[in-house]
Amino acid sequence: MTGADYFVPFRTKLRSMRTEPFGADPAGARMQRILNSPNFADGVFQNPLGARTRPSGSGLEFAKIYFQKEQRIRRAPAGTVPVHATTLADLAAPPATGLRLTWMGHSSVLAEIDGRRVLFDPVWGERCSPFPFAGPKRLHPVPVPLATLGPVDVVVISHDHYDHLDLPTIRSLAGTDTVFAVPLGVGAHLERWGVAPDRLRELDWNETAKVNGISLTATPARHFCGRGLRNNQHTLWASWAVSGPEHRIYHSGDTGYFPGFRDIGAEHGPFDATMIQIGAYSEYWPDIHMTPAEGMRAHLDLQGGRPHGVMLPIHWGTFNLAPHAWAEPAEWTKDAAEEAEQAAAFPRPGEPFEPGGTLPVDPWWRAVSAPMVHPWRPARSTEGLDEASKGDLDLAGER
Repeated sequence: MTGADYFVPFRTKLRSMRTEPFGADPAGARMQRILNSPNFADGVFQNPLGARTRPSGSGLEFAKIYFQKEQRIRRAPAGTVPVHATTLADLAAPPATGLRLTWMGHSSVLAEIDGRRVLFDPVWGERCSPFPFAGPKRLHPVPVPLATLGPVDVVVISHDHYDHLDLPTIRSLAGTDTVFAVPLGVGAHLERWGVAPDRLRELDWNETAKVNGISLTATPARHFCGRGLRNNQHTLWASWAVSGPEHRIYHSGDTGYFPGFRDIGAEHGPFDATMIQIGAYSEYWPDIHMTPAEGMRAHLDLQGGRPHGVMLPIHWGTFNLAPHAWAEPAEWTKDAAEEAEQAAAFPRPGEPFEPGGTLPVDPWWRAVSAPMVHPWRPARSTEGLDEASKGDLDLAGER
């Protein structure tokens, strides 16, 4: 080390030590676009509604809950998740209705819309982490190898968190001809990982890109960003409205509930299908993720306040990211859909379905779920039931 090294800014030294999984900071013309964005103020991107991006409450209390052995057990499946082994034959024939969705787990969805293929938030990695030896690990295998998925017209990224933007997956896709639609600032990560700038469509909220006859619009969301310990909020997060000649779909990314869903629906809806985040919620971070009840409310807002289209719950089942029981998001969403009289699809990971056709509705998670309480359900009378039946009221599969 020379004497001059002492004068190198500490932040610059940290950046030089940042390994590839952490991505890259925006700079140059990209940073100038960020500074000029109407959604950027006081040195950071702003949410459409105020949001706490750090866990609230006692960190010690949360740690006790999160790492307690009994709690860890309930946050994982009690058996093998029944993954549908998606094959090329499943996807070879075009969808009869023009729209088909295949949930690959977590927030990864292959959408075949009006002859085009859109892949949302693809995460094929084993862990959502910058490290191969630590961080949340998959609870089920990917349903299909990425290399055999077939050509994709557009890869859409909602934001740069590790469970939505995965370095190994992007590296694999960088060798294809696909276009990447990403929120403003996220392109810096992809360029570092080998994606050519001319294949990027980097959008601010309410900007639209057209690719092979479909329109992709980055729409607001209530969340945050960052891939390092120091989060400078210089990459945007987004939900996405995608429309083809005949169909419209919506992917929420990660978001807390906010009234702006109504505006998105009025501008870009109604939607034939929505993919809504309903997992990894907690009272410790109520502003940045939705509960299933809030997710259903968001879907109805997007549809003009009435049941319409099909809701596909996402962001659950694949990674252990919150204190709630593993199957609670699905069970709660099923109840919320029945109460709202809203059609909802519950495919196994990798199971293709057409929103305009027969929906997968079997509660498959119950066969591999530990016993689970249902605090969101209204209290029911136990009059006339024996003691064994009363005890069963709180178990998954009771309905």
